[in-house]
Amino acid sequence: MISRASTSECFVYITLPGEVRAVTAGRFVLTQNVRGDALGQFVYRARYLEDPRAVEIDPIELKLSRQTYETVLLNGVFGALRDAGPDYWGRLVIEKHAGRAQLGELDYLLESPDDRAGALGYGLNIEPPAPLRKFNRTLDLEKLQALADVLVTDDLPNDPQAQQVQDLLLLGTSMGGARPKAVVQDNDALWVAKFNRADDRWNHARVEHAMLRLARECGITTAESRIEAVGGRDVLLIKRFDREKTAQGYTRARMVSGLTLLRADEASGTRPNWSYIVLAEELRRVVEDAKRDARELFRRICFNALISNIDDHPRNHAILAKEKGWKLSPAYDLTPSVPVSLERRDLALDCGDQGRYANATNLLSQHARFLLARAEAGKIVDDMKAQVEATWYATVRASGVSEPDAETIRGAFVYPGFSL
Repeated sequence: MISRASTSECFVYITLPGEVRAVTAGRFVLTQNVRGDALGQFVYRARYLEDPRAVEIDPIELKLSRQTYETVLLNGVFGALRDAGPDYWGRLVIEKHAGRAQLGELDYLLESPDDRAGALGYGLNIEPPAPLRKFNRTLDLEKLQALADVLVTDDLPNDPQAQQVQDLLLLGTSMGGARPKAVVQDNDALWVAKFNRADDRWNHARVEHAMLRLARECGITTAESRIEAVGGRDVLLIKRFDREKTAQGYTRARMVSGLTLLRADEASGTRPNWSYIVLAEELRRVVEDAKRDARELFRRICFNALISNIDDHPRNHAILAKEKGWKLSPAYDLTPSVPVSLERRDLALDCGDQGRYANATNLLSQHARFLLARAEAGKIVDDMKAQVEATWYATVRASGVSEPDAETIRGAFVYPGFSL
């Protein structure tokens, strides 16, 4: 029997396909093994397994079964459970609200508000609470921008009871990186609001909006986006593709990150597992239409190379399940960078025989792993290169990017080394 002094546990809730209220899927226990390593254990609730509507939390590690699952990876937290927890920005929000840094892994899961990615939730009671259905309105964006500004500069009071610190929870904790963000609601949907920072080199909101538009022009399926002007500043709104509004509330799609599919972590020691080739093979194991999604992933790799999106880490890829079956999610977090080198730029994941090299020959070297014939893959690369080269400037300017900002990011597009 596990001692209470060395154990943390919570119940894991899930919103089933087409539903708006959660049910209890199982119990997660975080303790230590005999070597002192964090040990996570998960078991599905018997009542859940008997429900004909039951779906798996994760098609890789947590398939529907009566067994007790265990892991010592990722500080004992299963990847799919971690995906429904806060990102870097969300952890910062929670730490400030708690008045201390470095909380336990379960604290981050339990303290996240109801805007988390995917269909999971966490709590200490065996039965889940009713949905809060409380989200910021798009009218609150100016207040949220101000809160994000003071958190970035760490000008908030240290008192966790101070009103500004209490308001921090409005900023939300969704998956999606380290940039300031919040979840907001308008008449028909939930949106992730991404704010510019005072130290940005260019207008990130406008540029990311333009990259999503450019990606669609290149035949890639992306998240929907729009720009809102708030107090003379731009805010990027990304429509949540894991939520759909109904008369009863929001349905929630399950969502698992590429990091979880790769059984990897963000720590440097697990970077050898970061591979688009392996990700393509894992996709083929779990999605409903392997050829469609493998081809789509190849297009995204090519696009990332052509815009110098070198921050294409595995959490910026995901699979989604609105019903029982899984598919590749729409693309998101597409941002250019302007490295110094003109000869070689590397993506975050291995993409061919030459590792991470963002080069056309390297991309084509593993075409078969993406279920593409050599000629078909070559045409995708050639067509997308021509599209980006010919239209990137017009697209960013049409998206409201200023001429100085467009010139600043010019070096990101179709850099010389891509065709070496």
